Amino acid sequence: MNELTGGQAVVKALQTQRSDVVFGLIGSAGMEIFDALYDAPDIRFIGVRDERTGVHMADGYARATGKAGVFLAGQNGPGATNLVTGLAQAHAAYSPVIALAGSLSTGHVYRDAFQEVDQQSLFKPITKKTITLTQTARIPEMIGECFRAALSPRQGPVLLNLPRDLLAESLPEENYAEAGAAYITDSSTGSPQTIAAAADLLRNAQRPLIIIGGGVKNGRHQAEVIRLAELLNVPVAMSPGHGDAFPYSHPLYAGQVGPRGNAVASDLAKQADVILALGTRLGFNTTFYLRGSLNPAAKIIQTDTEATAIGRFCPIAIGIQGNAGCISEGLISELVDHKAGAETHRWTEAFAERREALLKIRDEENATGTDPIQPGFLFKTLRDVAPDDAIYTMDAGTLCLQATDQLRYMQTPSLFTPLDFGLVGFSYACGLGAKIGQPDRTVISLMGDGGFGMACSELGTAVENGINTVCIVMNNGCWGAEKAYQRDFFGRRYIGADVTNPPFDKLAELWGAKGFKVTHAAELAEVVTAAIECGRPAVVDVRVDPAALFSFRKDSFKNRAGK
Repeated sequence: MNELTGGQAVVKALQTQRSDVVFGLIGSAGMEIFDALYDAPDIRFIGVRDERTGVHMADGYARATGKAGVFLAGQNGPGATNLVTGLAQAHAAYSPVIALAGSLSTGHVYRDAFQEVDQQSLFKPITKKTITLTQTARIPEMIGECFRAALSPRQGPVLLNLPRDLLAESLPEENYAEAGAAYITDSSTGSPQTIAAAADLLRNAQRPLIIIGGGVKNGRHQAEVIRLAELLNVPVAMSPGHGDAFPYSHPLYAGQVGPRGNAVASDLAKQADVILALGTRLGFNTTFYLRGSLNPAAKIIQTDTEATAIGRFCPIAIGIQGNAGCISEGLISELVDHKAGAETHRWTEAFAERREALLKIRDEENATGTDPIQPGFLFKTLRDVAPDDAIYTMDAGTLCLQATDQLRYMQTPSLFTPLDFGLVGFSYACGLGAKIGQPDRTVISLMGDGGFGMACSELGTAVENGINTVCIVMNNGCWGAEKAYQRDFFGRRYIGADVTNPPFDKLAELWGAKGFKVTHAAELAEVVTAAIECGRPAVVDVRVDPAALFSFRKDSFKNRAGK
């Protein structure tokens, strides 16, 4: 009779769920799983240098592929607690990450054992679901539940604690509960009456606007939105961080709205008489919770897969729970014979003129680079030289926040950010995961020097596994966002704002990667092109103007204005 250890059962269950990549960091509590992975050639194991950045890789992989990203933390206690930041980020971004965490032996619980921590309580607030295995025989069932929970709407991270004694236990293979592969489809459209009512509002609008978010991007529903927008002849704006949910090259592309977007898209939101919000919460990054960010008189149609998100942050006229693509299809069917009126044509033509002027100004202001290098010139260079297949990953922080609306996103998905959690140290590791998921695409990770300092140990992971991304370190020698606040609101009383860095190009070379350094604007395009084409993990250390800082959260310090 064939027997399997619990660790072997975990790997077999992952194979049943068709996982082909597992990111992880080896540890004694999960050793049975790692040993079983040795005999699983159909699963690629990517060993990382830190659990936090490893979860960011699984997050990037999930966003790039639409599949669940799996991370294995082999050690209970500190190995598990290092997962917290990565899972909190995935939770805020609704990213389907599955974390398998080695856990204390069941007989040692509540005995102040070595590396004991209450992992069930620790992860519950920052995951969609946290489970602790209680019987070895239920491993396939629990792994299946992890995939179902992570991939069902609205998606999110799941953690499974795996006590080490249950992983070591051997059972006859027939004793393990069967669990089929979890495939989640969402074809919900809302009621025909609600779709018809929404179509009537759009049909009679004079200044309509579509705002789309993660529900369109993550569901890969851009084709349906393009057809709907063209039928209505209506501009399409995006919530921040989702500027890739609609093709940059399309004439109806407005870019991102809100305080982290552009003035043209934001003005549309303030002037529209009907707003169709597809797959977006209209939350903090879009509105800062300020009613004036959207026209207070606008009739808002909001759709989301999660009922509690509808109408949560602003009054709406119609709410529709469901899949953004299916709802778009329903609206197209209702509006199939619709012809946009003269007022709508004037509205859209005026938008197109303002959008063209904005892009012209961006290019003209940065046509000739100056030293020290300005962020806008870097962004223009990327627009000029990056290929159409480029995926961009970004950190939080002042430089990356300036970049999100300024790059070309020609395919979906192409932009991965931590804006919902505001995380620094995310971008490089996320880019490595995205490249594993989309190996044929160019991946460019933008980071400040502070954030890269947090994540640069994963250069070893990139070199070891041949993950050829390009990391552009916008090196200004400081924690830029916070230094901007100290400059603008605290009388230039700088403390903890400046950062001493090594030459990152040399650091990359020491790891075995390819390092580049740019100190003059005239070199930038040639060097970035060389990094993209070098065929190795690459780091480009770009010295940007340390004075080119921007205070994004002025609302947080309005009490200090004028001080």
